Amino acid sequence: MLIATSTPLPATALRDGFRPTVARDTSFPHLTHAYTQVAQMVRDRGLLRRAYAFYGGVGAALVVGFAAALAGFLLLGDSWFQLLIAAGLGILFTQTAFVTHEAAHKQVLAGGPANDRLAQILACGVVGVSSSWWNTKHNRHHANPNRVGKDPDIEVDTISFIEEDAAKASGLLGFITRRQGWLFFPLLTLEGLNLHRLGLQHLLARGEVKGRATELSLIAVRFVLFWAPVFWLLPLGMAFAFLGVQLAVFGVYMGASFAPNHKGMPIVARDAKLDFFTKQVRTSRNVAGGWWATWLMGGLNYQVEHHLFPSMPRPHLAQARRLVREHCRVLDVPYTETSLFRSYAIVVRYLNEVGLAARDPFECHVVARFRKV
Repeated sequence: MLIATSTPLPATALRDGFRPTVARDTSFPHLTHAYTQVAQMVRDRGLLRRAYAFYGGVGAALVVGFAAALAGFLLLGDSWFQLLIAAGLGILFTQTAFVTHEAAHKQVLAGGPANDRLAQILACGVVGVSSSWWNTKHNRHHANPNRVGKDPDIEVDTISFIEEDAAKASGLLGFITRRQGWLFFPLLTLEGLNLHRLGLQHLLARGEVKGRATELSLIAVRFVLFWAPVFWLLPLGMAFAFLGVQLAVFGVYMGASFAPNHKGMPIVARDAKLDFFTKQVRTSRNVAGGWWATWLMGGLNYQVEHHLFPSMPRPHLAQARRLVREHCRVLDVPYTETSLFRSYAIVVRYLNEVGLAARDPFECHVVARFRKV
């Protein structure tokens, strides 16, 4: 069973991903051969081949960007204009995280081990986030997107993504949950710090952690090389401001790139039995915009295609989109795509709707029912 809309959605609502009051009352059809058919078309067109020139260019651009940031940092010295460098570094770290994500999906280099090493070096040594933690979490998400109890991306972590979790929120968390749609983007300013915290928590936990020593070493070297010059060359207050701006930009940029992908799309119940094609297409949302959206979001704008073909390099996703969209039209499977800002509006609205489950039990239910979100 799926959590699906209790009344039929108009075409525009399906396209934009709006989701009114939900009920557990319908199942999506089982499409046994849907994926194998479109996968064959993708292979026939060579869309899974590696794109070495593209990623070489992206890597060179990132090296130039970091070199320019370093030069600017040294030239500016004791100046509040350093906060512009901090913001630029937040963008560069996010763009590096996009390549890390692609390497972890085996998109960049020829072999699996080479991609894994690249992802580990970039994640731990450049971005400062545990690669093993991210891979474990992200692989679970890809296997069961938006499935209750199996997708870590909809587990409660300050923000509640399903009503059952929102209803349990109380105190300060309940206050935040009731307003979580409006607070979502402000809270993202803390997401960069949260990603570093979760990675270290994973690496320092008891039990076996693959590559623990290597990842901790890379993160320690990154910490010394990146933050020591900031606190050595800048006044203490300015250094902390530099750190705050860099982490805030990184957190907002990361969150704003990943949030449109699945938030506000159907939630899959624990016991639902779905074929791969239905599960991935119905729970994913694309962001329209073409090349600029692909650059801005690191290919995450083609979320439907990315979930169907996780190892497909970024430059080939646009071609795959045309194949998948036509395939969905023939099979009468809703294909969700909307603009970037429209997707943000959907996310805010959805989170506010979920947050209503955390309302005060003494609140007037009539007022709550007709309150505008």
